[in-house]
Amino acid sequence: MEDAGSYPNPDNPSHKIVDVAAGESHTLLLTEDGSVYCWGRGMFGRLGNGSQKDELFPKKLNFGNPNGTQDSVKIVGIAAGSYHTLALAEDGSVWCWGYNICILNMLGEDSHDSLVPCLLSRFLELQPHNSSTDPSEAEDKASLEMCTVKAGGMMSLAIDNRGTLWMWGNIPQESKESGISLVSSFTPTPVWDFHGRTVVKVACGNEHVVALVNAIDSHEDEDLLCYSWGYNSHGQLGLGDRQSRLHPEVVKILDEESPWTIYEVACGAFHTALLAHKKKPDATLESMCWTFGLGENGQLGHGTTQSTLFPTPVKELPQSIHLISVDCGLFHTSVVSSTGDVWSWGMEKGLGLCPDANRAETNSGGDALSPLLISCNLHQPIFPGPVKVACGAAHTVVVAQEGHKVWSWGRGRSGVLGNGKEMDSYTPTIVPWPPTIEGLEEEELNSSDGQDKVAEKKPEIIAETDEKLSTALNELKLLQTKLSIMEKYASILHGSIFGKPFNEQDIPVSLGNSGSMDIAKEWENMLEAADDRKLVTMEMFYRDMLTGVKDKLMKRKIKEIIKECLESSEVIK
Repeated sequence: MEDAGSYPNPDNPSHKIVDVAAGESHTLLLTEDGSVYCWGRGMFGRLGNGSQKDELFPKKLNFGNPNGTQDSVKIVGIAAGSYHTLALAEDGSVWCWGYNICILNMLGEDSHDSLVPCLLSRFLELQPHNSSTDPSEAEDKASLEMCTVKAGGMMSLAIDNRGTLWMWGNIPQESKESGISLVSSFTPTPVWDFHGRTVVKVACGNEHVVALVNAIDSHEDEDLLCYSWGYNSHGQLGLGDRQSRLHPEVVKILDEESPWTIYEVACGAFHTALLAHKKKPDATLESMCWTFGLGENGQLGHGTTQSTLFPTPVKELPQSIHLISVDCGLFHTSVVSSTGDVWSWGMEKGLGLCPDANRAETNSGGDALSPLLISCNLHQPIFPGPVKVACGAAHTVVVAQEGHKVWSWGRGRSGVLGNGKEMDSYTPTIVPWPPTIEGLEEEELNSSDGQDKVAEKKPEIIAETDEKLSTALNELKLLQTKLSIMEKYASILHGSIFGKPFNEQDIPVSLGNSGSMDIAKEWENMLEAADDRKLVTMEMFYRDMLTGVKDKLMKRKIKEIIKECLESSEVIK
């Protein structure tokens, strides 16, 4: 059953969440008062709490003031890469922590991993140098401030107050051998390819970058062009081919001639998702999600496992909705509407659950090839007052109830879900928020009326416990259903081989005692104990199965020969 959790005070800015970000196996929350909370896997110091231990619940981070004063640093932006984290302070400074070995340098410093937030001092030393020699355009170094931070894979990005995009970490650079390669850069480098136009939003995957930039004749955010560059082996750039790009190129399907205007962008490992609405109001269509790139796990939501080289709309989403947030995991995608509906698609029925990223093969058997509606719980299908959705490698987090409640689901190892457990969850679970005793700040608990406040909250605690008990019973029912299906499958398979229904006595003794067994040894024992009738039945089953396999292989070979002949005839014509 879920942790009892806490009860946020709607009038307390430290309880209201304004942003969420998810890395490979960690999650960050940003509150209205500028505090940052983090949980999940601690390896490489990505949590910023001074250690590499996993955190099962949200834990507040400390930001030391670089001036040596006691004034606290107020954070206004957060971002998470695979194994590193970024934070943007109110004064425009950038803080970083996590994985930082010399060949990667995501932190922008030539140093080891950082276990606590560190000020990115290199921005203080840098000043963009434009090709113009007009002295009126020269500005003081102190005026350079960052307004946005983003991260993905081994890459870090920031947009400054002049609309210039900066990149560092493993970024696309020119290569003599192949024309382009990911090169480690520990110095933030400006991107000058937009000819003075303003970069408004940016996202990056493992090897590619996508930016939303003001159109030439407009300075309004409503008229944005989509540019992409980097590796393009799966069509993740949306440019109609698989050719990598060293410099940004506009995605022409959604250029200034298109009736659509893009307003959000997100990148998975090798795919991209965009949110767009019609430039001219449409009574029946509010917004649309477009995806392109790798599709082998259904992460594009097009109903197939095929990759797509051009932006293609996710047609199975409802037409009359307004999508407010989109994010991509390693091999899955999630969106949330203004009314609190959440859809996911991709790996493992849209949950994001998957083996390790370096797996040798993929299996789309359980993947969601089209959007699946995720229910908040049995009694409430929507997530009320939605704020934002964030996807990690194999987990998803939704902030809703106007920033006062958090749900998570997907892979749970290392405490990634923030609910105090390390188990995978196939349904949304509540992340205890705020992470204090029954929603009261420590100073409130120490005050004279602290106990009275705790007593006042008891009815709420009982109601919350009842809700969580209902959720736990629902999870138990789901497990029972899965167990029943597995038992039916085992019984059918056992009956086909041995000619009798499966029962508990057929379980090998070694498996029942230890939970593991030597399959080869148990199979040999089974053959030794079988009588002639059983052996004949097994032989017939094996022959039938072998004949079926050979027949299927022959049919496929014939289809391949016919296909090759047809293609050859087309070439001759």
